[in-house]
This record gives sequence, structure tokens and C-alpha cells, in this order.
Amino acid sequence: MLQIGSLVDGKYKILSEIGRGGMSIVYMAINEKANKTWAIKEVRKEGVNDFKAVKQGLIVETEMLKRLKHKFLPSIVDVIDMEDTFIIVMDYIEGDTIQDRLKKEGAQPQELVVEWGLQLASALNYLHNMNPPIIYRDMKPSNVMIKPEGGVKLIDFGTAKEYEIENNADTTALGTRGYAAPEQFGDSKGRGIYNTDARTDIYNLGENLSHIGTGKNPCEPPYEIKPIREWNPMLSSGLEKIILKCTQADPNDRYQNCTELMYALEHYDELDDSYRVVFEYKYLYRMSDEEIADILGISAKNVNVRYFRARKKLQEMIRKEEKSIEEA
Repeated sequence: MLQIGSLVDGKYKILSEIGRGGMSIVYMAINEKANKTWAIKEVRKEGVNDFKAVKQGLIVETEMLKRLKHKFLPSIVDVIDMEDTFIIVMDYIEGDTIQDRLKKEGAQPQELVVEWGLQLASALNYLHNMNPPIIYRDMKPSNVMIKPEGGVKLIDFGTAKEYEIENNADTTALGTRGYAAPEQFGDSKGRGIYNTDARTDIYNLGENLSHIGTGKNPCEPPYEIKPIREWNPMLSSGLEKIILKCTQADPNDRYQNCTELMYALEHYDELDDSYRVVFEYKYLYRMSDEEIADILGISAKNVNVRYFRARKKLQEMIRKEEKSIEEA
């Protein structure tokens, strides 16, 4: 085990332990010459049943990450392979995971759900367009860091794989039940594990967006996949439609790539019929929040939220139209 204050490879000084899992410990370290802080992941042979296999998996993971250059993905800067220890030096990402945030605060604002969804879809889109494509396969709140300045980074590529078009079946169940797509553990049609592809990541992301927006963990009882507005009626029906499409059991019924998903997220409020209806009742027919609430079967507070979102959208459309007229 590395010691606090020790020097790794003659240049990385260990400052503190910042986390540990079943097989590894992660430290904060500094390269004093470069005055740069890094995260160091140490995996030791001691206590690991098949260190050779684990080490090989880590080599695959690090080789994969070394090729990646994307603002929502971490960078690997060094790999130190010792006889009984494998060390990975990577970006130190300050902040909480989304899981930490959910535990502290519960469901997150809808605007953040969409913002993080777009960022994660962008990262996945980059991975899926690598040659060969990389399928992440284990999107979950504990694998996403929230940076102090805002924005997210996707971490932990332990279950990622390079996609092989000619290979039509995975041999191992990988991923986290609750967030995992049916093809990762076998589906309701009696099919066993079958090949994961970009649409598997889209399913995983949809389940994560549902958890972030509702605070309902799909890994905990009652283990139900419900439309998000059944948990929280104040959420957008447009966002609900997007998440439902992401999480279809049949991959062919999902978004077929992250470009489609990103477009939908960018225009989620255009899918939201309830905003338009509320705006018409309130603006055209001069009805009160209470009257509209009675008609739609929702709370007056919900009516007010939908009205202001519809008005904001209309203002954005007017500004866009005015700008296009000026430029013409």
C-alpha cells in the first residue's frame, strides 16, 4: 500500500487517500515540479483472487482511456506497472459524484437533468464514434463527477468495451442492475445476454436521467420503471417522452444514436403539449390557475410553473425570429 508522503516513480508525492473500493485505493498526489495535482489509483496483488486477469483488464481500460480527448471524459497521463501493484495516474476531478448530490439533496432541478443529459450524451456520442466504437455499459450516478465550476465528467471505464460488429453476443453480464438495459442481463422474451451496442448506453442514460429528475433509485424497492411524471407531475411531459424512448426494452425502439438523443434533449420543451395547453387557457381565455388546475387535474402551483415555462419558450422563439429578420 502506498504511504502518505511517499514518492511514486520519483515524481508523484502522495498527499491523501480520497477513496477506496474492493480492489483499489485512490489517492490525491502532486507532481511538485509541474505543480499539478493528480489522482492515483493503486491496485495491489494482495487480496485479489486473479490479479493477472484484473491487471489485464486495467491495461485494456488504460489503453482505451489514453486515446480519449473529450471535455466530459478523464485523461490518463501515466501507467506504472510493478510486480505486485498496478498504478494509474489520471486527472484529479474535484467535486461530488451525482450519487453524492442525490443523497444530500434528492431530485435535481429539471434544467440540470437536461444539461447533464446533454453533456453525458455528448461524451457517449464521442465514444460511439471512435474506431472501433467504445460502449461504456455502466452509466450510473456514482460514475459521474460534478465539477465545482459546473458540468460533469464520466469516470470508471472498467466495464467499457470496444464494439465488434461481427460479434452478436456478449458472454458476461456487466453493468448495474436497475440502470442496465435488458440485453445486459437477459430480457423478458427469454433471450439470454446478447450484444450490447450504442443503444445500450442510451438505455443506461435514460434510467440515470429518471433517477436524477425524480430522486427514485431504480436499484431500490419498489424496483419500478415508471413515467417520471407519475413520480413528479411538475416535470416536463417532453422530458418524460424522451426518457421513455431511451428506456424501451427493444433496442430498435430507442433512439438509435446519441445525436438523435441530443437533438431531442435540446428541444424537449417543444414536445411538451401540457405547457401549450396551460398557456392557451391562461393567456387566451384568462382563466385562473385554480380553474385550469381543476380542468387538468393538477395543482395550481404546477399550472403556474408550466405557464412561466411556456412564456419563457415563447420569448425565446420571438427573440430568435427577430434575430433572423435582422440578419436577413
